[in-house]
Amino acid sequence: MNLKLRVWRQKNAESQGRLVDYELKDVSPEYSFLEMLDLLNEKLMREGELPVAFDHDCREGICGMCGLMINGVAHGPKAAVTACQLHMRNFHDGDTIVIEPWRATAFPIIKDLVVNRTAFDRIIQAAGYISVSTGSAPEANNTPIAKTEADLAMDAAACIGCGACVAACPNSSAMLFTAAKASHLALMPQGQPERYDRAVLMVNAMDEEGFGGCTNIGECEAVCPKEISLDFIAQLNRDLIKASFMGAGKRL
Repeated sequence: MNLKLRVWRQKNAESQGRLVDYELKDVSPEYSFLEMLDLLNEKLMREGELPVAFDHDCREGICGMCGLMINGVAHGPKAAVTACQLHMRNFHDGDTIVIEPWRATAFPIIKDLVVNRTAFDRIIQAAGYISVSTGSAPEANNTPIAKTEADLAMDAAACIGCGACVAACPNSSAMLFTAAKASHLALMPQGQPERYDRAVLMVNAMDEEGFGGCTNIGECEAVCPKEISLDFIAQLNRDLIKASFMGAGKRL
């Protein structure tokens, strides 16, 4: 199929960016979205132009690197998939596709479609550590964990840190990401000693990075490729309320 692409081009963080129009022919419906961008870059290099810079790594939907706004939707029109797992059969011959980077103050653009997401790393670093000394690998059955709690912890741990929640949120809030990272530890016995300190420190770090506040609009959950639930934000808010009565957040 033949496509018209409008791609955000920006030389570096200091340059003014703009949408540039390209035409791409003979795109197989079986291509992934990133393979389509590879095809575009091959065309650009043959014509002596600079290729479009975009983030990618595993291309298997598990690393979170391939974050793109596609026609105004984080990761594109298909729910619960990353951009690398979005296939061109979800589009039609003659379509115009607008491709932009994540838009958030805390995710400054590096070049073209590449943004700096190290703010997420600093939120995780703010959580400190788990003080429980495990020694050698313990017998799994020695620490009973209810299946409901274990399942919830695994659901939270499924977050791949792609940033779609931030890009989709009108406030550019990172609350869903922060809640998922805090909750998967809060739900496990090993995460209990620092649980409330961790909640305060991670949210404080999120605010310091320039992410907006959460107003429960729900766009984050709608675009999350791993379908992380808003329930984890409620969990984190409960921990923050309890932490306020405990004077937590000063001991790590």
